[in-house]
Amino acid sequence: MPTRQLHLAIAGPAEVADALAALRAEVGLPAMFPTAVREEAEQSAKDGGHAPAGAAQGRQDRRDVELVTIDPPGSMDLDQAVHVASSGRGYIVRYAIADVAAFVRPGGGLDAETHRRGTTVYGPDVRTPLHPTVLSEGAASLLPDEDRPAVLWTIGLDADGEITSTSVTRATVRSRARLTYGEAQAQLDAGAASDALSLLADVGRLRQERERDRGGVSLEVPEQVILPQPDGSFSLELRRTLPVEGWNAQISLLTGIAAAAMMREAGVGLLRTLPPADERDVARLRRTAAALGIEWPDTVSYAQLVPSLESRRPAHAAFLAEATTLFRGAGYLAFGVPGPDGGAPVPLPADARHAAIAAEYAHVTAPLRRLADRYATEVCLAHAAGKEPPAWVSDALPGLPATMAEASRTAGTFERGCVDIVEAALLAGREGETFDGVVVDVRGDGDGKGDEDASGLRRGDVMLREPAVRARLEGPDLPLGERVRPTLAEASVADRRVLFTLA
Repeated sequence: MPTRQLHLAIAGPAEVADALAALRAEVGLPAMFPTAVREEAEQSAKDGGHAPAGAAQGRQDRRDVELVTIDPPGSMDLDQAVHVASSGRGYIVRYAIADVAAFVRPGGGLDAETHRRGTTVYGPDVRTPLHPTVLSEGAASLLPDEDRPAVLWTIGLDADGEITSTSVTRATVRSRARLTYGEAQAQLDAGAASDALSLLADVGRLRQERERDRGGVSLEVPEQVILPQPDGSFSLELRRTLPVEGWNAQISLLTGIAAAAMMREAGVGLLRTLPPADERDVARLRRTAAALGIEWPDTVSYAQLVPSLESRRPAHAAFLAEATTLFRGAGYLAFGVPGPDGGAPVPLPADARHAAIAAEYAHVTAPLRRLADRYATEVCLAHAAGKEPPAWVSDALPGLPATMAEASRTAGTFERGCVDIVEAALLAGREGETFDGVVVDVRGDGDGKGDEDASGLRRGDVMLREPAVRARLEGPDLPLGERVRPTLAEASVADRRVLFTLA
């Protein structure tokens, strides 16, 4: 599920740092790993991993595959490494995924701690990792020029980019390079890219076409970089996404689609699901587009609009960041195993598609950062070997949807709080100024009147044109969907609160 990516370029004022620290404590993000968990991780790193409990396969030596990783600058928790080759009539995609199960003993303290955390949570200044960094940025990470245990997917594609074959096995791999998105794009633009990188671009484009054919849409959310200014104020820059980011993301989506098909065939697994967007959310997003000056004709669908947007344009970037609100209701579906209460096995519906991807889909490509991926991967490995999943996987699957839902709620609450802090910092000191905006939401029954308090005020949200901020709005009358000139009444970093009023 796409999220808004906030990054604090350099250390900000103490007020912002204090607000972020208070937010972490409020939502319950753990500050550090318990000593026993760190020691267990350190020992596992020294051992170089192990044969996972109930492993269905031995480990192949695939250090001959010239894999590379492509990630944001400074990334050390490298889950994926890729190589693409021509098959003569199509393509062969090899995708190595960090074999986290080789480092985490089922039932141990580290395993329990990862279940408590569920996911890595990213903040504007620091992140709260799922695994101790001795693993996530060290022994388990697919760092270049290091032999690493991995799960290697091999996916055959035809000339149109459709899947023709899938296999998965444990392997020892050795990444050749750690590329940033900028480095990879520069090589492609200069015509200096390797054959494998050039073919990745070809496959990425084909998979984007197949996605559009299915009615799916990938949301490329630009990173929002918060830049403290010399006078103590803040500015917000939106870093445009590069084409190679979308192409690289398609390799991950391809693998997740292949994994879901494998699980359906096995009759057991863990799918990532998303219901269709609520019409009210789409209508709200249309009003946001109007606020940002983006033309969105009624005859054009959301899936048709998104490919036309360019993240390098500030208004488009702000829209893409706001469009993450359509991804409400995402969850996980465990099937083929007893329900959480020990009842009858949960059946897999005839159609369990992820609405945004427009295909059945599973999370298997980010096990360093997401708990569910470790388990879904083991189901696929077992099926590929003609065996049942290990007992530690089958026992955990029924409870994973609830575990991941709680982790997602915590991460979502933290993300929203971070946005509130950043927007308050952007606007602090400008109280009393008026801004151009559009009323994008009104609390109540949707008639544009909304709920009133004892003073007769109604409440809703306004989307400003500049800066691109969505904030709370109060006034005696809030004309839904109309342009307004609200006044900034409050911008408190400590309270994480921005409030506009409309006379």
